[in-house]
Amino acid sequence: MRFFTQRRHFRDLSEQEVLALAISSEEDDARIYRSYAAMLRADFPDTAQVFDGMAREEDGHRQALIDLHRQRFGEVIPLIRREHVAGYYARRPVWLVQNLGIERIRDEAEGMEQDAARFYTEAARRSTDAPTRKLLGDLAAAEAGHQDRAGSLTAQHLDDQARASEDRSAHRQFVLTWVQPGLAGLMDGSVSTLAPIFATAFATQDTWTTFLVGLAASVGAGISMGFTEAASDDGQLSGRGSPVKRGIAAGVMTTLGGLGHALPYLIPHFWTATTTAFVVVFIELWAIAWIQNRYMDTPFFRAAFQVVLGGALVFAAGVLIGSG
Repeated sequence: MRFFTQRRHFRDLSEQEVLALAISSEEDDARIYRSYAAMLRADFPDTAQVFDGMAREEDGHRQALIDLHRQRFGEVIPLIRREHVAGYYARRPVWLVQNLGIERIRDEAEGMEQDAARFYTEAARRSTDAPTRKLLGDLAAAEAGHQDRAGSLTAQHLDDQARASEDRSAHRQFVLTWVQPGLAGLMDGSVSTLAPIFATAFATQDTWTTFLVGLAASVGAGISMGFTEAASDDGQLSGRGSPVKRGIAAGVMTTLGGLGHALPYLIPHFWTATTTAFVVVFIELWAIAWIQNRYMDTPFFRAAFQVVLGGALVFAAGVLIGSG
């Protein structure tokens, strides 16, 4: 039964505790906005100014709530936070949001204000105590005012031109940090493993042996590619972003590229497995061409010709070596 008594229900809080909860929530939100601003300031200074302004707004509301608490209940504010109250809206840790892109951070901030306003409105509606209902209604109005103020701050610091510029910068960063190394890994894993996998397949006609060779080649290539990408550039001067992120993108995609046509050899029948592997290779090569066209602005047919021709040559080399 102790588990069920760890958190209190909102309906059981006194007016003083509700006010203390609002104060701590405003403080937390201000710190989150300042963290967003600090993360974005170097690459997206206009959006950082928006979050600086929103943090100042939260500080102002928190101070108003503290003044109200002092007038009604005195100087000592009870320690109660959102994790102490069952059903109270939660906030995601900053580190779960910081790698998701600028649009995701903007959406998260908007959701923060909407969650708070919606919660206080619902809490006010359910309350049977008139003073508590008024207090909760005032808090709901304050949170709605935050949303309006956030909109005016966005208009002030983030006009269409600034936003378009930041969006282009975010897209470019995404391509440099994730797409480019991931595409290089996918190409390396898909193409470089063709020869050893199909050479083994046609030399032994043993599906399990072929799978083991493909698994070893894929994992080994992924580890090598990941470390090579991470060690090749720290991203400080090139602007390509975190070497850890790039290494993960390159390593994972290299491994997946090789495993794609190694996994079919889990099928015991040789020709069924080989035919399935052919189909997977065809899909992989066309997927690479599509990614090049979509994110790297490479004309589709030129990308397809380069990738398919290179893959076909490596595939042919593997088959000839294995058949010999």
